[in-house]
Amino acid sequence: MSDPSTYWLNIMNIGLGLVVLACCAVVVVGVAAELAANRKKRTGLARLDREVADLAAAYDGHVFQVPGLGLTMADGGEPAGKKEQER
Repeated sequence: MSDPSTYWLNIMNIGLGLVVLACCAVVVVGVAAELAANRKKRTGLARLDREVADLAAAYDGHVFQVPGLGLTMADGGEPAGKKEQER
């Protein structure tokens, strides 16, 4: 290490080694975060699947049991019979 060019070469190698280690750490953290997000998403979807299965099991043809709701009409609530009578 008495040669000045060897000294700076060693310093640069140590610096580049630290940069490579930092980049590897960033990649490892990114992969771990992605795996954790996928696991959380999969768990959420499994819970949603159970809720949808429970909802489908309880489905008896009438989703909303509200007697006063009546029939929902896409034309703004005008009964179909009125349009035919107007013509």
